[in-house]
Amino acid sequence: MTMKPVLQLTVDCADSERLAVFWATALGYDVEAAPAPFATWRAYWLARGLSEEDLGEGDCSDSVVDPTGAGPRIWFQQVPEAKTVKNRLHLDLGVGGGRDVPFATRRERVLAEVARLEAAGASRLRLTDAEDANSFTALMGDPEGNEFCVH
Repeated sequence: MTMKPVLQLTVDCADSERLAVFWATALGYDVEAAPAPFATWRAYWLARGLSEEDLGEGDCSDSVVDPTGAGPRIWFQQVPEAKTVKNRLHLDLGVGGGRDVPFATRRERVLAEVARLEAAGASRLRLTDAEDANSFTALMGDPEGNEFCVH
């Protein structure tokens, strides 16, 4: 019998705590605490046999979880190299309500979410406002420049 895989998204980053807090805010997720009895993820990984050299500086990893259990866990893994090119995978946040919702209403909802995420540390990269194609999307960057869309 084949087991169904459990999906976890992993994001390489420079500051795992900053991204975990941002994405918890963006998605309505909770920042996941380190497993008891460990006070930090760093302490957990050291106890699991990783060395200080393996972990580098900082807490090394943070994660966020959907409080309902429906969405995937997202793990932010601290890496030494900076992001240099466009993402090969990005998240889409659907907040407009779908194509059955009037275009003006969707546009208003997307812009409200864009403003909320900008206040949380995101940057607006581009708006695609194509009423004739019934499409309104904001391309954004998280605090480390990882692209995502709000539509």
